[in-house]
Amino acid sequence: MSIVASGPTRPSTNSVGKGVGPLLRGWREQRRVSQLELALRADSSARHISFIETGRSRPSEEMVLRLAEHLDVPVRERNALLLAAGYAPHYPETPLDDPSMDALRQGMERLIQGYEPYPALVVDATYTVLAANRGITMLLEGVCESLLTPPLNAMRLTLHPEGLAPRIRNHREWRDHLLAQMERQIALDRSEPLRALYEEVAAYPVPDQGPEGEMALGPDEDVEPVPSFALPLQIEHGGRVLSFISSISTFNTPMDVTVAELAIETFLPADPATVKHLQSLVS
Repeated sequence: MSIVASGPTRPSTNSVGKGVGPLLRGWREQRRVSQLELALRADSSARHISFIETGRSRPSEEMVLRLAEHLDVPVRERNALLLAAGYAPHYPETPLDDPSMDALRQGMERLIQGYEPYPALVVDATYTVLAANRGITMLLEGVCESLLTPPLNAMRLTLHPEGLAPRIRNHREWRDHLLAQMERQIALDRSEPLRALYEEVAAYPVPDQGPEGEMALGPDEDVEPVPSFALPLQIEHGGRVLSFISSISTFNTPMDVTVAELAIETFLPADPATVKHLQSLVS
């Protein structure tokens, strides 16, 4: 239940030795923003943006932060831009086990504990599980011990053939959803560790499916229809099929790299049968 200590500092994924100009140009091109549009957003001129990108002009610390803000550069990479421009990092990266993070840790623990009996967990930018409630522990029953050795990774636990994958009834749909989610994050953050994780889990074999496209295991009962407003996770547990809609929360305007990369994922029951079953486990 308790939030684990954060791992070693993850370096910026930007190439070492690049100047701030090429790095800013890379982010601008990735965001598909012209020099003129960026200049208008940042109250500058296209000429000045061009000079910064070509190295003819050194931007001020304020300008680096302003451009990074308008390009939606991740907090970790904003520090990298500042270093490349010759300035000190602006955003700290405080370990989660630091005393200054006590209020944050306790708040997240209360949140996921209060969500019980429904599953909830906290992950970092590479889906390392930092905390999980008893709802998650319940779903992990039967998972291979090697996958439960810290540090746990939510993507491996879900998609590995010795993890949850054999029990996920709509595995292909859920797998496609998770891989697409990771692809979007990689496009936004350019994270090499996340790309390596993506390539690993995308290569996992897909469990065999029955003739009608459902996983060939579990109970005989029909899966109840779920709302069409979101893709459900349909997972077999204890002879039943439980159905959940997931939601991910992040912190608004974070001022710390660690906090910026935290995400809280909660799983809301998608049908009355799932609600009844989970409540029966705690009654």
